[in-house]
Amino acid sequence: MESRIEPSKISLAEKMKEIYADLKSYFRILTRKKLKLEPYSEEKIGDLVDFEGLIGFIEKDIYWVNEPYAFVSILYNEEKNEYQYQVVEPELTVFERMVLETVYENILDTLTVYETSSQTKEEIIETKTLELIDSYSMKIDTKAIYKILYYIKRDYIGYERLDALMKDPHIEDISCDGSDVPIFVYHRKYHNLKTNISFEEQRLDSFVVKLTQRCGKQISIGEPLVNSTLPDGSRLNASLGKEVTFRGSSFTIRKFREHAFTPADLIKNGTFSSEILAYLWLAVENNKSMIFAGATAAGKTSSLNSVSLFIPPVAKIVSIEDTHELMLHHTNWIGSVTRESFSKTDTVVDIDMYELLRQALRQRPEYIIVGEIRGKEAMTLFQAINTGHTTYSTMHADSVDTVINRLEGDPINIPRVMIQALDILCIQKMIIRGDRRVRRLDSIVEFIGIDPKTQDMRFNELYTWDPKNDTFRNTGKSFVLEDIMERRNWDEQQVNLELENRKKVLEYMVEKEMDEYAIVSLIQSYYADAGKTMKFIGKI
Repeated sequence: MESRIEPSKISLAEKMKEIYADLKSYFRILTRKKLKLEPYSEEKIGDLVDFEGLIGFIEKDIYWVNEPYAFVSILYNEEKNEYQYQVVEPELTVFERMVLETVYENILDTLTVYETSSQTKEEIIETKTLELIDSYSMKIDTKAIYKILYYIKRDYIGYERLDALMKDPHIEDISCDGSDVPIFVYHRKYHNLKTNISFEEQRLDSFVVKLTQRCGKQISIGEPLVNSTLPDGSRLNASLGKEVTFRGSSFTIRKFREHAFTPADLIKNGTFSSEILAYLWLAVENNKSMIFAGATAAGKTSSLNSVSLFIPPVAKIVSIEDTHELMLHHTNWIGSVTRESFSKTDTVVDIDMYELLRQALRQRPEYIIVGEIRGKEAMTLFQAINTGHTTYSTMHADSVDTVINRLEGDPINIPRVMIQALDILCIQKMIIRGDRRVRRLDSIVEFIGIDPKTQDMRFNELYTWDPKNDTFRNTGKSFVLEDIMERRNWDEQQVNLELENRKKVLEYMVEKEMDEYAIVSLIQSYYADAGKTMKFIGKI
């Protein structure tokens, strides 16, 4: 369904006579002052957007995404039991559309003058648009100028038709399945929703090219697939034309969270308990390697990022990713991403995860974080674990057996004797509770070696999730904690005290609704002086 609010390429042939007749009353030839835009005021200018609803739908929710220019209306059709995501933007009159299209055509020729300007892009666009409108010697009211400016900024600085979706903090994914097909979004509250936005074939091809260029990549019929990161950190997977996707160009954008997931978020969302995170905190501090496994969208990377905040403040970290997602607050951190070669020759090769991991091992890191293991880089990762490096990663698998089978099978092919060096495996799942999709830790498993008789992998399931009560059960003793006690010469009372203190610190984060910066500061404070930190939070 085509958006009814999108400026379209309309034909003016039928209305030419009446438009030119109307324009005579707008044009004026006189000495004029420079056009200035007065600050927006609803009382003086009025509403820029208006929406009366859709027949057959009732409005369930409404909120601004770019006030006062664009808002979202969540509509519901009882008969079809269907929700719809409606983007509402300013509607333009025929005259306003004509002015907008004229500005579109003229503004590119003049923007290069401002390349060395100290002004922001938004200020430059606004200044140039006002100059152009002023030069047309036409009578146009302030409200119309605001609407025209919105579309100029949206298309030149923003994400065109997707701009409202990209600004909506409630959206996780944006999916375009082809030309003339409605865009779908995944909303945190209402889940999968069809929108009132779509692209014609030519416009979609052009938009996909523009998206990939924003990532610093190129896409073409010869190379029709791109997987990269947008400037705001969102992940983009795109295809061009009908070479590999028969419904036309397609793209999926996994939205970037402005703030990274923190341990407090995992507790508030019910993904982990404070007791489990206290255990993982102690494991991270004592250089225990772990992998987060689960299906797509199970929250693996979010958990990895959260647990990475427990790494000691001055430890040297090297992270390796296909697309940049990790957001750490450590100063001594080298973040690296893969890069495809610009030319395909025998002497020029891709810089893949395997190569980055090889280089990382020469940088003497204390902690290595790999975004996801799926190929030959996994062998290097486990070699690093077996030679004493602390590593964290994610992989696609939904059970312990699946993890082991994937690691031992093609194309990874890791010997079982090397797998046993992994300390902790966290299995995560996305499940449905009531009418909500939630992410939960399904189990935590400790690897404890290979059975000498059967040659089977031996592991200890420490925590499991109880779906009946939505709680976590501790199913036995921890071999990881026993090893920590032995290495640090602690008795059971000391390790229990450490776990309890960290649990209290985590619960304090949740209680005070601390943001990520305050949480990082509190963790660093605990490392600097645990006793002082416990007194500060009032738990001693």
